[in-house]
Amino acid sequence: MPERKIRVLVAKPGLDGHDRGAKVVARALRDAGMEVVYTGLRQTPEMIAEAALQEDVDVVGLSILSGAHMALVPRVLELLKANGQEHVRVFVGGIIPDEDVPRLKEMGVTGVYGPGAPTEQIIADIRAALPSVTV
Repeated sequence: MPERKIRVLVAKPGLDGHDRGAKVVARALRDAGMEVVYTGLRQTPEMIAEAALQEDVDVVGLSILSGAHMALVPRVLELLKANGQEHVRVFVGGIIPDEDVPRLKEMGVTGVYGPGAPTEQIIADIRAALPSVTV
Protein backbone atom coordinates (compact mmCIF):
# COMPACT_ATOMS: atom_id res chain seq x y z
CA MET A 1 0.00 0.00 0.00
CA PRO A 2 1.51 3.36 -0.96
CA GLU A 3 2.36 5.79 1.80
CA ARG A 4 0.31 8.92 2.12
CA LYS A 5 0.67 12.05 4.15
CA ILE A 6 -1.50 12.83 7.14
CA ARG A 7 -4.01 15.49 6.08
CA VAL A 8 -4.82 18.14 8.68
CA LEU A 9 -7.39 20.92 8.64
CA VAL A 10 -6.51 23.81 10.97
CA ALA A 11 -9.46 26.06 11.75
CA LYS A 12 -10.34 29.10 13.85
CA PRO A 13 -14.00 28.76 14.81
CA GLY A 14 -16.01 31.60 16.24
CA LEU A 15 -15.29 35.29 16.47
CA ASP A 16 -11.72 35.08 17.71
CA GLY A 17 -9.47 37.21 15.50
CA HIS A 18 -6.04 36.04 16.65
CA ASP A 19 -4.45 33.31 14.57
CA ARG A 20 -0.71 33.45 15.25
CA GLY A 21 -0.76 30.20 17.26
CA ALA A 22 -2.80 28.41 14.61
CA LYS A 23 -0.33 29.51 11.94
CA VAL A 24 2.65 28.39 14.04
CA VAL A 25 1.10 24.95 14.53
CA ALA A 26 0.11 24.70 10.86
CA ARG A 27 3.67 25.51 9.80
CA ALA A 28 5.15 22.97 12.23
CA LEU A 29 2.81 20.26 10.95
CA ARG A 30 3.70 21.11 7.36
CA ASP A 31 7.41 21.05 8.22
CA ALA A 32 6.86 17.61 9.76
CA GLY A 33 5.60 16.33 6.41
CA MET A 34 1.85 16.62 6.87
CA GLU A 35 -0.50 18.18 4.35
CA VAL A 36 -2.15 21.16 6.03
CA VAL A 37 -5.18 23.19 5.03
CA TYR A 38 -5.73 26.40 7.01
CA THR A 39 -9.27 27.72 6.74
CA GLY A 40 -8.65 31.19 8.13
CA LEU A 41 -10.45 33.24 10.75
CA ARG A 42 -14.07 33.29 11.87
CA GLN A 43 -15.22 29.90 10.62
CA THR A 44 -18.54 28.43 11.65
CA PRO A 45 -18.70 24.79 12.77
CA GLU A 46 -20.65 24.10 9.58
CA MET A 47 -17.90 25.61 7.43
CA ILE A 48 -15.26 23.58 9.27
CA ALA A 49 -17.12 20.28 8.93
CA GLU A 50 -17.76 20.93 5.24
CA ALA A 51 -14.10 21.78 4.63
CA ALA A 52 -13.05 18.61 6.49
CA LEU A 53 -15.32 16.58 4.23
CA GLN A 54 -14.22 18.29 1.01
CA GLU A 55 -10.52 18.06 1.88
CA ASP A 56 -10.80 14.43 3.07
CA VAL A 57 -8.74 15.12 6.19
CA ASP A 58 -7.57 12.76 8.92
CA VAL A 59 -7.37 15.46 11.59
CA VAL A 60 -9.18 18.69 12.46
CA GLY A 61 -7.27 21.10 14.67
CA LEU A 62 -9.37 23.82 16.28
CA SER A 63 -7.73 26.92 17.70
CA ILE A 64 -10.03 28.69 20.16
CA LEU A 65 -9.03 31.65 22.31
CA SER A 66 -12.49 33.11 22.83
CA GLY A 67 -13.70 30.80 25.61
CA ALA A 68 -16.44 29.37 23.39
CA HIS A 69 -14.86 25.91 23.18
CA MET A 70 -17.67 24.16 25.09
CA ALA A 71 -20.16 25.38 22.47
CA LEU A 72 -18.05 25.17 19.31
CA VAL A 73 -16.26 21.84 19.79
CA PRO A 74 -19.39 19.73 20.42
CA ARG A 75 -21.02 21.23 17.34
CA VAL A 76 -18.00 20.44 15.14
CA LEU A 77 -17.94 16.87 16.50
CA GLU A 78 -21.68 16.50 15.85
CA LEU A 79 -21.33 17.72 12.27
CA LEU A 80 -18.34 15.48 11.55
CA LYS A 81 -20.39 12.51 12.78
CA ALA A 82 -23.35 13.57 10.64
CA ASN A 83 -20.99 13.62 7.63
CA GLY A 84 -19.84 10.06 8.38
CA GLN A 85 -16.43 11.27 9.56
CA GLU A 86 -16.26 9.59 12.95
CA HIS A 87 -12.70 8.51 12.04
CA VAL A 88 -11.46 12.12 11.91
CA ARG A 89 -9.42 12.98 15.00
CA VAL A 90 -10.08 16.36 16.59
CA PHE A 91 -7.43 18.32 18.47
CA VAL A 92 -8.08 21.60 20.27
CA GLY A 93 -5.64 24.33 21.17
CA GLY A 94 -5.97 27.71 22.80
CA ILE A 95 -7.23 29.02 26.10
CA ILE A 96 -8.87 25.93 27.58
CA PRO A 97 -9.39 25.79 31.36
CA ASP A 98 -7.99 22.62 32.96
CA GLU A 99 -11.43 21.65 34.28
CA ASP A 100 -12.80 21.51 30.70
CA VAL A 101 -10.13 19.15 29.35
CA PRO A 102 -11.70 15.90 30.68
CA ARG A 103 -15.12 16.92 29.34
CA LEU A 104 -13.68 17.65 25.89
CA LYS A 105 -11.91 14.29 25.83
CA GLU A 106 -15.12 12.51 26.88
CA MET A 107 -16.82 14.14 23.88
CA GLY A 108 -14.18 12.65 21.58
CA VAL A 109 -11.40 15.22 21.40
CA THR A 110 -8.07 13.44 21.01
CA GLY A 111 -5.76 16.14 22.38
CA VAL A 112 -5.99 19.53 24.09
CA TYR A 113 -3.12 22.04 24.14
CA GLY A 114 -2.63 25.35 25.87
CA PRO A 115 -0.50 28.32 24.92
CA GLY A 116 3.16 27.43 24.52
CA ALA A 117 2.53 23.71 23.98
CA PRO A 118 5.53 22.22 22.20
CA THR A 119 4.76 21.63 18.55
CA GLU A 120 6.82 18.42 18.78
CA GLN A 121 4.24 17.06 21.23
CA ILE A 122 1.34 17.96 18.94
CA ILE A 123 3.09 16.26 16.00
CA ALA A 124 3.84 13.15 18.06
CA ASP A 125 0.25 12.97 19.34
CA ILE A 126 -1.20 13.25 15.83
CA ARG A 127 1.09 10.51 14.55
CA ALA A 128 0.20 8.29 17.54
CA ALA A 129 -3.53 8.81 16.89
CA LEU A 130 -3.13 7.75 13.25
CA PRO A 131 -0.79 4.75 13.25
CA SER A 132 -2.08 3.48 9.90
CA VAL A 133 -1.20 6.73 8.10
CA THR A 134 2.42 7.60 7.43
CA VAL A 135 4.01 10.95 6.90
